Amino acid sequence: MRFDLDRLPTDPVLLQKILREMAEAMELERSELQAANATVKAQNLKIEKLEHRLARLLRVQFGRSSEKMDIAQLRLMFDEVDAPEPANDDAPAAAAAAAAAALQSARKAGVRAPIPAHIPRQTTEHHPGPCSGSCGGAETVIGEDVTEVLDYVPARFRVLRHVRPRIACRTCEQIRQAPAVNLPLPKVMASSALLAHLVVSRFVDHQPWHRQSVILRRQGVHIDRDVMGRWARKLAWLMAPIGERLLAYILEAPKVHGDETPVTLLAGEAGSHTAYFWVYLRDGRSSGDMSPPAVAFRFTTGRGGKHPAAHLAGYRGYLQADGYAGYNAIYRDPKTKAPRDVTEVGCWAHARRKFTDVLEKTPSPIAAEAVVRIAELFAIEREIKGAPPDERRRVRQELAFPKLTALRPWLEAQLKGLSSDSALAKACRYPINRWAAMIRYCDDGLLEISNNLVENALRGVALGRRNWLFVGSTKGGDASALFYSLVETCRLNGVEPETWFTDVIERIGNHPINRIDELLPWKWQATREIQNLEHAA
Repeated sequence: MRFDLDRLPTDPVLLQKILREMAEAMELERSELQAANATVKAQNLKIEKLEHRLARLLRVQFGRSSEKMDIAQLRLMFDEVDAPEPANDDAPAAAAAAAAAALQSARKAGVRAPIPAHIPRQTTEHHPGPCSGSCGGAETVIGEDVTEVLDYVPARFRVLRHVRPRIACRTCEQIRQAPAVNLPLPKVMASSALLAHLVVSRFVDHQPWHRQSVILRRQGVHIDRDVMGRWARKLAWLMAPIGERLLAYILEAPKVHGDETPVTLLAGEAGSHTAYFWVYLRDGRSSGDMSPPAVAFRFTTGRGGKHPAAHLAGYRGYLQADGYAGYNAIYRDPKTKAPRDVTEVGCWAHARRKFTDVLEKTPSPIAAEAVVRIAELFAIEREIKGAPPDERRRVRQELAFPKLTALRPWLEAQLKGLSSDSALAKACRYPINRWAAMIRYCDDGLLEISNNLVENALRGVALGRRNWLFVGSTKGGDASALFYSLVETCRLNGVEPETWFTDVIERIGNHPINRIDELLPWKWQATREIQNLEHAA
């Protein structure tokens, strides 16, 4: 609004009216500007969230799975910030340089790995022709050159015919016949070796039933994928006691790692919805506990906290998991907030991942420094891996705890300058909101700094999910959870899964239930090694 100062009215009432109109116009403009600024801020936050989500999805779909980052490069993002030097920085750098040099020299040398000695050899001798002059003189072998070529014999099928003749005695007129052969699955004309091969191909090699059916069809064997699925469910019912014993063994440990992962479940005409595999791991080898590791999977149609509460009913000890709120009822009573017998242990890998997700989208100095500070904690853990619990606790109290003590006020200081809804603010709040659980690993050498052990056990599900895409039914989900429990436990204990499945499927139908521990992979392996030594002697 413009006025000619030389032509202003002289009436005071009119002047007051003009001033009031100007004030109202300015107030209206101010409110519109504030509303516009609020809209811009909200839109910027929404854009930031969408960019953050897109960067995360792109990394999951196309990027590397490892969260390792170049620490030196991250330091350049906050070179003007007074950041502490990482603990034992020279030793890991020197070790990495030495390993890289060794790998490079090995590549230059071009050393070929020998063919394993346990593979059978078929020898063919190639004799030269006679002398050019056909002198007929005596010949002597003065040496030989041997060339070994790795060959492949395609898998082949065979039919095991069990013939039971009926014998009649002419004297006493009795008719005798051997009892019927016990098949692994009643009324299923498949041997334990074939069933083991199908299960391992699905849950170790991630071959869907349909793909296996096509492969077998090329060899002239027609087994429909639905038939394979029914066989697997029957086999899961037969082997269920082993899965129950695995979970009971895991819950005997003083600490358990837990996690969950989504999977698509078909629901008939209703379409599909998200179901979950829950996984529980016992593995204390990092703290010097050489008890056999084990994994137990469970399948549920939802993600509510009632599911882990049912799986862990009666457990007392430490549970290391992510910050999912469904676990809260396990740690403390929802009504009284009183602590229960399960103690929460936080995961610094989850905290670090939130900052690395920010760095995937934008070069944030705050996120970079947070990643470096957390990397220093992991560097300490690499130095004490496998050490006794007392030694691990002593080193953590001496080296890690001071860094954690300095990390919390730094995170709180960064929060003051960040928007509360930003991804970086959420990353800072993640460890602060569960700080007692995040630093608990420093008080007990049995505990781990992260939950990476159980996430490694989920890799098989993640790889298989890309191939078989969905679970066809609830029973199929339960069967899959059992087989993942068995194959992952075999992997952790160095047991060849197909050999184990073949033997156990053959025996479990007649095996006493009170001796089910004999079929656990590590005990089965120990018994087999003793038998091999006895046969060799």
